[in-house]
Amino acid sequence: MFDSLTDRLGSALRNLRGQGKLTRENTEEALQEVRSALLEADVHFRVARQFVESVREKSEGLEVTPKVTPGQQMVKIIQDELVELLGSGTAELSGERPLRVLLVGLQGSGKTTTAAKLALHLRKKGYRPGMIACDLQRPAAIDQLETLGREHGIPVYADKGTKDVRGVAAAGQRALRGEGCDALLFDTAGRLQIDEDLIEEVRQLRRDLDPQEVLLVADSALGQEAVEVSRTFHEATDLSGIVLTKLDGDARGGAALSMKSRTGVPIKFAGTGEKAEALEVFHPDRMASRILGMGDVVSLVERAQETMDEKEAERMAEKVRSAEFTLDDMLQQMRQVKKMGSLGSLMKMLPGMGNKELGEEENRRMAQTEAILLSMTPQERQSPNLLNGRRRMRIAAGSGTKVVQVNQLLKQYGQMRKMMRKMKGRDPSELLGSMGGGDGAGGDPREALAGGAGGGGMPSLGGLGGLGGGGGLPGRSGSKGTKRKPKARRKKR
Repeated sequence: MFDSLTDRLGSALRNLRGQGKLTRENTEEALQEVRSALLEADVHFRVARQFVESVREKSEGLEVTPKVTPGQQMVKIIQDELVELLGSGTAELSGERPLRVLLVGLQGSGKTTTAAKLALHLRKKGYRPGMIACDLQRPAAIDQLETLGREHGIPVYADKGTKDVRGVAAAGQRALRGEGCDALLFDTAGRLQIDEDLIEEVRQLRRDLDPQEVLLVADSALGQEAVEVSRTFHEATDLSGIVLTKLDGDARGGAALSMKSRTGVPIKFAGTGEKAEALEVFHPDRMASRILGMGDVVSLVERAQETMDEKEAERMAEKVRSAEFTLDDMLQQMRQVKKMGSLGSLMKMLPGMGNKELGEEENRRMAQTEAILLSMTPQERQSPNLLNGRRRMRIAAGSGTKVVQVNQLLKQYGQMRKMMRKMKGRDPSELLGSMGGGDGAGGDPREALAGGAGGGGMPSLGGLGGLGGGGGLPGRSGSKGTKRKPKARRKKR
């Protein structure tokens, strides 16, 4: 979502980093570019002006720290201001039991899907969640909530035979408490725009339920309009937090940067996709780092810990240590990585790797790799030496790729096995440190996620992608592992 803003701010900050000395002229030039970047991202104009003024005040009379250039210190000031703009700390949900969460917002903002996402989040925290369908304006909303409840094993209370919202909320609360639920999520109705009926309905529910949390579900594409929407709901219901949805889309990011500053209500969660697991706790400092193109490695590690199976990881580590890592293991590791999200979204969490086109390219390469592996038989994945020239042609045809791409994948795998045999019996961390650049020469951060033609990728993530070059495994192009002799030319008679 912040791609455009990240590019513009990155340009301004690169100019600042290169300055050995800050002058009024180069500082003002950079601040004007920062202000333009914020306005283009649809940040509220008062927020953009206040942000620039605050940075200007803190940069005046800047004391230079040894070994840090004035430009680098200026970048640090901008990062700190972004964190302040987004909220100075992570805002957690109330820990009370039973917990009542009222979800409000406009129609189409994603309240129903967010209810299911929050229910799964609370279940991970040890709660037994339940959902109550209080959106009686749109019958499809009840069906959607019931479907999500069935899919994820979450109890849902609904009553399609009434229009009494307050009655449904009270009855649902009694019914789900009777089933042992200690976290109740109330999915309310929305409108295309704010009107008095909508505000009165949520105001009454707020009085009846006395919830510990009132969360505004806001579409991040709203831009500056999000400020007015959040202010109106805050006045009516005394919001405790905001859930920003569709952060994986093409919105310009103005909502995230404006709402907290203008309303004082913290952003508590961010929706990053359609799947029920695609909900992140909002960390202002981490989001600021992403916006500035500095990545978010902490969130990447946390996501890996949540999705990766610990026993499976130990099994894979043992295979790496004993040099028994097969193409079947590579396929399983790819599937583990896919559970964490798209490769593009993971790359954005690595410093300097937030390029959208690059992420799409890596996703495409990963899909090609998976298609090639799935076109092999289980025996071939266990014993790649079975793959002679004819079989490679069949795999390429079955996966919609070219033989040269099949050869490249096998070449990568051969390099990985060779490195594993060298490191057999040694600590896996030594092995990981030596991969990605041949003989321990660093390498591109992308190869940590997607593999690379040069070093084969990290075994812990399966050596994904890297299907660009040519050449096969040496000595395996023919059925007997020998090179084919060139055909003799026929003499003209």
